[in-house]
Amino acid sequence: MDMASFLDSTNLRPEASDSDIRHLCMEAASYKMAAVCVNPFRLALAGRLLSGSEVKLCTVIGFPLGADRLSGKIYSASKALEDGADELDMLINIGAVKDQDLITVGQEIDELLALKKERNFISKIIVETALLTVNELIMLTRLINNSGADFIKTSTGFSTRGVNLQDIHIINEHKSKELKVKASGGIKSLDFALELLDLGVNRLGTSCAGILIRDYQGINKAEYSEDFLR
Repeated sequence: MDMASFLDSTNLRPEASDSDIRHLCMEAASYKMAAVCVNPFRLALAGRLLSGSEVKLCTVIGFPLGADRLSGKIYSASKALEDGADELDMLINIGAVKDQDLITVGQEIDELLALKKERNFISKIIVETALLTVNELIMLTRLINNSGADFIKTSTGFSTRGVNLQDIHIINEHKSKELKVKASGGIKSLDFALELLDLGVNRLGTSCAGILIRDYQGINKAEYSEDFLR
């Protein structure tokens, strides 16, 4: 398995410096990870660093609360695409979900996807599973199924918890075959990462991407050595 191809290496910390983003991008390019995910302010820098590599440039919209006005989210998304983003991870309006106002949530998703008429990009819809009931997660999974978005993403990593296995089981039970899953938040150990991949997750968003790859390579190297000695 090519572990790196599943990883969105992420640094969304508000205090992340220029040198932090340089390290993130150089590591991602070295391992040929799927993407790096940075705040919009860092897109230009990350784009220059990743130029010529196959690593995709990802940023977040409406992050980390999701409570921005729709016009603000769409403006931010449009500017991010102008700045070279290949992938947009947008957090929905969780308050609207609690109000059972799925019309507002659906409009956010639809207007984001309307930008695909102008630019080609991967859309990931963040639902923040830590703040949802089971029924709310089911409703949102079905809504995102019907929207045409590329991914449902579990978490920002800034809430009360990140992804857990139950989240993925619920999503898998109610998602379409076409909808992909990005698990994120709290993915710090290789064992947990592999459990998520075993459940069919397509991407892992993590600030520990380099560590996960090195741990995975270490296991494979040990297994190869044992087979050779036999």
